Amino acid sequence: MQNLTLNVQGMSCGHCVNTIEKSVGQLAGVEQVKVNLADAQVDLAFDEVQVSLDKIKETIENQGYEVE
Repeated sequence: MQNLTLNVQGMSCGHCVNTIEKSVGQLAGVEQVKVNLADAQVDLAFDEVQVSLDKIKETIENQGYEVE
C-alpha cells in the first residue's frame, strides 16, 4: 500500500471535491481518497500493484484538473 499526496490545481468548490473523490475512488486498488480544497491537495492510499500513479493522475486530469 502506498500513501501519497498530489498537488492538484483547478479545484474551486465542493463539486470539485466530490468529482475527484468519486472518480478516483472507483479505480480498482484505490483504498482512500481525501481532497483538501484549501491546500489544493489530494491524499491517496492505493495498491500500486492494482493501479498505477499515472492512471490516477490521468483520471484526475480527465475530470478537468491539473496534477502538478
